[in-house]
Amino acid sequence: MFISFEGGEGSGKTTIIESLYQNLQAMGYKVLKTREPGGSRIAEEIRNVILNVENLEMDPWTEALLYAASRRQHTVEVIRPALEAGKIVLCDRYLDSSLAYQGVGRGLGIEEVWKINQYATEGLLPDLTLYIDVKPEVGLSRIRHSERKLDRLDLEKEDFHDTVRTGYLKLAAMFPERIKVVNGNRTIEAIAAEIMDLIIERLRGTR
Repeated sequence: MFISFEGGEGSGKTTIIESLYQNLQAMGYKVLKTREPGGSRIAEEIRNVILNVENLEMDPWTEALLYAASRRQHTVEVIRPALEAGKIVLCDRYLDSSLAYQGVGRGLGIEEVWKINQYATEGLLPDLTLYIDVKPEVGLSRIRHSERKLDRLDLEKEDFHDTVRTGYLKLAAMFPERIKVVNGNRTIEAIAAEIMDLIIERLRGTR
């Protein structure tokens, strides 16, 4: 089963994924935890280019194509082999990030970004996507008060992150069976518990 996690900056995805990873392993499931951009050596090198704060002059289409290239390598080298081995894949961001950030946030268009990513992934979509919805001002405040190093997207203005959030909510409306919206303005424990229930429900439905 392929599960992706989406959300704006500071939504708490990484911490929540770690909690779910530990719980699913304890239940006896074979689980792979990975992330985008990145997840493999080549994909991580592309990540460093995309998120480098010195690359402020990056063209939006260059950005979108780099994400797709990283995703291609990650999908071929990591995600597909894990799924073929019968593992549950927990992925911190996937295709929907590109649709929200570049398709809507950068104004490139959902359909246009969808096309290059369908080519890159050969049509592989998550079985379930959890979108953790947090208002940008809340998420960005969390980052500023954390020890996490800021990346190039963190430095974007708040109105850009507002637009990205609008994009995510639009995607959730477009794909209601796959994308589930989770209220992220709660404790990490409460969010993780709700998501765990959704995952177990979906797993039991696939048995």
